[in-house]
Amino acid sequence: MKNVIPLVFVALLSTTSMAQVMQPRHIPNQNIDFAGFATLTSQLEPLREAYRVSEAEFIEMSKDQDTIVLDTRSAAKYAELHIKGAVHLNFSDITSDTLAAIIPSPTTRILIYCNNNFENALTPFPLKKAVAALNIPTFVTLYAYGYQNLHELGPVVDPATSNIEFAGNAIPE
Repeated sequence: MKNVIPLVFVALLSTTSMAQVMQPRHIPNQNIDFAGFATLTSQLEPLREAYRVSEAEFIEMSKDQDTIVLDTRSAAKYAELHIKGAVHLNFSDITSDTLAAIIPSPTTRILIYCNNNFENALTPFPLKKAVAALNIPTFVTLYAYGYQNLHELGPVVDPATSNIEFAGNAIPE
């Protein structure tokens, strides 16, 4: 019985601590708006689906001199392999100023892609969980900053057989 009482006490403490940790807490931060991000993401879902493009459409659009192909992966992965002509801006560096420095106007057509658009090239394009694919937050973030002429590479392509041209240190043969 003596051993049971401490175990029950520890179990109650653990349950109480877990309950306290698991309850929502309101810690104000006017610079973070999770609910706004979730709402915008939900509102943009049908628009994003409508603006996903085929490989052929992506190639054709990228030829337009008024179009920016934007790669928001890390600088290291961009250096390894990227779509030829793509402009690099690491996702974590996106601000109003960094976007304005590389995109001439909020009406400029922007083509985006991410790791999950590619197969058979896991070193330069490591596969992420589908729910964490960089295309989704990139699309939402660009839209939130006022860049609404967005198009996203839709399919999964193999850099070695794709008609898309690539550049970088690990160009497929």
